[in-house]
Amino acid sequence: MDLIEKAKNKIKQNILDIEHRTDITNDEKAELIIKLFSGTCAAIAIQPIPFADFFVLTPIQAYMGARLAAIRGSNTSESEIKTILKEIASVIGLGLLAQQLAIGAYKTFIPFLGAITTIPIVFGLTYAIGKTMDSYLIKKSKGVPISKEEMKELFDEMLKKGKKEGKENKESIKNNAKYLSK
Repeated sequence: MDLIEKAKNKIKQNILDIEHRTDITNDEKAELIIKLFSGTCAAIAIQPIPFADFFVLTPIQAYMGARLAAIRGSNTSESEIKTILKEIASVIGLGLLAQQLAIGAYKTFIPFLGAITTIPIVFGLTYAIGKTMDSYLIKKSKGVPISKEEMKELFDEMLKKGKKEGKENKESIKNNAKYLSK
């Protein structure tokens, strides 16, 4: 099997058809999706595209939500995923905006610091969005509402955890980013 076929199979198994895997639990599937998308967003964010991150990363994060919905067996439409993202964004609003502005500023005015600061921030943000969305979908499937306070608390906790993991995996993410820039 050549490299391209291996890559296609890996993508199919770990992203496109992950909900059909029986070798791991739904929680493990969700964690895998969240980490894959967090790393991908962090790798994309260190590309030299100042202030475009929000427009590039949001559709990727929305697709992460669609994959999480599939894993959780939720019949959640694309517009519902966008609504969930908007709800999460409204809860964390100004913090998200401030971090996006900081990322853009680092890339524009202090480019060499961009990768150092951007990877943990974007990995952490995407990780927190994914974990919050996953919790939302789990509760929705059980008919249990999730309050804005719960979302904010979970988001803040997962943001700290995600930033730490992004910092720990910075070199791996930078290496993956090199392939994107070729």
